Amino acid sequence: MTHSVFIDGAVGTTGLEIRERLAGRAEFAVITLDGDARKDAAARTEALNDADFVILCLPDDAAREAVAMIANDRTRVIDASSAHRVAEGWTYGFAELEPAQAAAIAEGARVSNPGCYPTGFLALIRPLVRTGLVPHDWPLSVNAVSGYSGGGKAMIADFESGEEKTAHRAYGLDLSHKHLGEMQRHARIEHAPIFQPAVAHTHRGMLVEVPLPLHALPRKPSLASIETALRDAYRDSPIVRVIDSEETRLVRIEEDAGTDRMTLRVFGNSELGQARLIATLDNLGKGAAGAAVQNLNIMAGIDATAGLRL
Repeated sequence: MTHSVFIDGAVGTTGLEIRERLAGRAEFAVITLDGDARKDAAARTEALNDADFVILCLPDDAAREAVAMIANDRTRVIDASSAHRVAEGWTYGFAELEPAQAAAIAEGARVSNPGCYPTGFLALIRPLVRTGLVPHDWPLSVNAVSGYSGGGKAMIADFESGEEKTAHRAYGLDLSHKHLGEMQRHARIEHAPIFQPAVAHTHRGMLVEVPLPLHALPRKPSLASIETALRDAYRDSPIVRVIDSEETRLVRIEEDAGTDRMTLRVFGNSELGQARLIATLDNLGKGAAGAAVQNLNIMAGIDATAGLRL
């Protein structure tokens, strides 16, 4: 069976990456609007309502507008913007987040694609909160660095034209980043984490790090118990992997660049009772387009990894 797919915003960074992953696949026929038709309300409305699946690669307000343009109960939506990640009636599209999450996505009519930074944070923290190793009211922080392609066409142009010459640029300094609500809700924690995002002078890739003072946590978990909880959570996942950190001396932002997988590592010092949890992923892969295609596969009832770069 062939499913029709309309990517609204197909010429943006994420949209182009999704199209690459769908190219040549017999399961999906991509509805394309060329030239001025992409901005024509009537043409977009027709495409939005004709498709079996719609993937929104738009700014938040435009994504909300696109959803309102769908006048049937048949078209299923994956929204890659941040407009619906904590909205009622939407299924959160992080298949590995909970044991039943993939099943919920499979049945979902409206699925919100996770943000790239929250994907790394939630992958590290949600299993620890779920198992009680980290209390739900514990004050958490997350330090994360992304490749500049995560900032869209304007940021890409700044870095690649040479206008932006810095190697590392911190932002979100007022601690009010739009990803905070998503992190807090889906980690099921009482307080939003202190989030310290930055952009590095590399095209793609992402490194997300969460420090934990194991000695201060109520259950005083060991490094081994933290790693075991993560391994148990992702034991059956072909996309999220937990690897042995004993022989690792460096972790680079590009570790998983160009792929749709995510790698988790547990580092620390047992004598000091301190841990550094690190997730690496591609901000355009598992952090965006790869996750969208994974969700599309699940919703269409086919192998979740089809078309992915693992």
